[in-house]
Amino acid sequence: MSLEQLSRHFLRVAEEAAIEAARTMGQGQRRHSDHVATEAMRTAMDRVEMRGTIVIGEGERDEAPMLYVGEKVGKWGDADIAVDIAVDPLEGTNLCATGAPGSIAVLAAASGNGLLHAPDCYMDKIVVGPSSRDAIDIDAPVEDNLKGIARSLGRDVDDLVVIVLDRPRHEQLIADIRKAGARIRLIGDGDLSPGVSAAVSGTNVHAVMGTGGAPEGVLTAAALRCLGGGMQGRLVPAKAGQAERLKKMGVTDLSRVYTEADLAPGPEILFVATGVTEGSFLEGVRFFGGGCRTNSVVMARGERLVRFVDTVHLEPDADVVVRF
Repeated sequence: MSLEQLSRHFLRVAEEAAIEAARTMGQGQRRHSDHVATEAMRTAMDRVEMRGTIVIGEGERDEAPMLYVGEKVGKWGDADIAVDIAVDPLEGTNLCATGAPGSIAVLAAASGNGLLHAPDCYMDKIVVGPSSRDAIDIDAPVEDNLKGIARSLGRDVDDLVVIVLDRPRHEQLIADIRKAGARIRLIGDGDLSPGVSAAVSGTNVHAVMGTGGAPEGVLTAAALRCLGGGMQGRLVPAKAGQAERLKKMGVTDLSRVYTEADLAPGPEILFVATGVTEGSFLEGVRFFGGGCRTNSVVMARGERLVRFVDTVHLEPDADVVVRF
């Protein structure tokens, strides 16, 4: 079985995680939402004929009951394909807990060493679409980056929409974007979905800027490798002991700028995401009597394909009319 042939199975994995998370939408229990999504994702993965290893997961083994970094998933046994897997069973836990838009269930997979084993720390990021890939420099002033992005898109700076996490650490960044004249959409949680949106035409997202999670950065990079988008990022140790841990993982140059190709270098990459709540490019899970409907995206870099998948899940013996 090839990596691309796993795409149908990984689609089911993301769908099952999204459905279970969506059942908790708006209940205000972010940890519970994340827990049910994680359990559903792991159970679904263990039905797949593969030798999978989680390289980006819910945390270290002592911190996460399942889908921890280093965990083995899949049937193993006589499975003829080994893959590294990055997962975020519920990207945007707060969004799901409050019923806000933008939460997704997501995973990426690649053959050996095809995904950077990113530590659980912060990463400074700029994410853009294909046209702007060569127009960004993470070390340049915000205004210069915005002018470059606008120029590459044939727009003015005040036509741009930039996504930024609404955090105190971004106070200066927000001020600089406003001074440059671009429009800002502040989000409360989850910068992965906006990062993918920046590389999809018609979403009205032109860039994502600011500091978010490094694991989410790798997942974003995997999607960008499939879509042709661009990204620059730099690891930022923010907690005591993280700099030392980075050194033990072989990261000795904290000034290094990573591109999407550095973060997801694999020649063959799969990226799968299913909407949990409504988003800019994926609809959320919609329940009805007798089943539910999911909206997903499946990307395969090796085959150069992007599939948007609308799936109706019917309960056993459900007597319902399926509407197109």
